Amino acid sequence: MPEGDTIWRTAAALRRSLLGQTVVAARPAALERLSGSVLEDVHPVGKHLLLRFSGGWTLHSHMRLFGSWHLYRPGERWRKSARAARAVLEFGDWLAVCFSAPLVELTQQPLAGIAHLGPDILAADVSWEQITRRARALGPVPLGELLLDQRVCCGIGNVYKCEALWTLGLDPWLRSDALTDERLTQLFITARQAMQANLSGGFERRFESGRSRAVHGRRSRPCPRCGTAVATRQQGEQARWTYFCPTCQRTAASAS
Repeated sequence: MPEGDTIWRTAAALRRSLLGQTVVAARPAALERLSGSVLEDVHPVGKHLLLRFSGGWTLHSHMRLFGSWHLYRPGERWRKSARAARAVLEFGDWLAVCFSAPLVELTQQPLAGIAHLGPDILAADVSWEQITRRARALGPVPLGELLLDQRVCCGIGNVYKCEALWTLGLDPWLRSDALTDERLTQLFITARQAMQANLSGGFERRFESGRSRAVHGRRSRPCPRCGTAVATRQQGEQARWTYFCPTCQRTAASAS
């Protein structure tokens, strides 16, 4: 699943190539009203992307598990099947194509679709006090579930959840009420720092410049800190796979 850093990089690439450009043609039919409009802003909000056009229209997309935006020159071969294209915007020198995103909507009320979200973890003016307050308002929550709750802050996904918890040596099943406000804030800051390190480059994720992931996707491989085999367990209502070190994150091994 694309996480906040991927969406920010995508927004930067679209902004760099298309900002101020006029839409020559748009499809499918539901997007035809964008023809002749000018792209005025590309705004990432957590895992959501808002393309704002003249005339008051906003194209709102959410990538979920498999969605992605691609940029192509006219006539360039697409890297994915045209059958997976949810939005195709022609800008003369560029084509912007959204593939496989389950949510692609044209709206004049873009804030309605993101009103439930907490602060963007990558925003320059992110308020740690607000994030901590939102986290506490949920009551005691396992840390691995809390980091993925987009109502607290938006943008953190499963990769950075696992890596931030490993970095601080925290049990993913430890409840949030076991941490002080300072320690809880540090957990979110750690996730943000890892995501910021990955903001440069293209659309594909590169976790922290020059370093492999410590635990995510490394089941049964040695923990880089202590050598213990990385373990996995499903967690939360969506049964997301949590990767952790049962030694460095000691109490995780005995969590019920």
